[in-house]
Amino acid sequence: MPIWARTVIGRNDRIILPLRGWAFAPGAAMTRILLVEDDVDLRLIMEHVLIDGGYQVDTTSTVEGGCELLGCRFYDLVIADGRLSDGTGMEVADRAREKGLKTLIVTGYAFTMPPGSLDRYEVLLKPVRPTELLEAITRAL
Repeated sequence: MPIWARTVIGRNDRIILPLRGWAFAPGAAMTRILLVEDDVDLRLIMEHVLIDGGYQVDTTSTVEGGCELLGCRFYDLVIADGRLSDGTGMEVADRAREKGLKTLIVTGYAFTMPPGSLDRYEVLLKPVRPTELLEAITRAL
């Protein structure tokens, strides 16, 4: 089990860095995921599901924060909420895809989004179960 250090880079942004690696995978690089979710409670729950799943997770609540983190760190996968306070998760996902990264969209508004706006991504509907989220990550990676 790793020991985690948390570094806050903004009011709603968090980067979690391992201080020690996983005992069963010495020297192996952990998969790094960027989670962009504006609901504080859901973001915290999803973050813990991902950490428990063995992933290294950075979180933010906005399109701006997501794009900023994409510009300064490498990620294996981006998971973004469909609707965010300053735009859509598809904006972050498009920026990630430009960098060759895989993306997942998690939304409760799939049926109210403009037609075709979600066709480029795997979409998970809220409420998403932890096992469903982890299975989608496995498929995406």
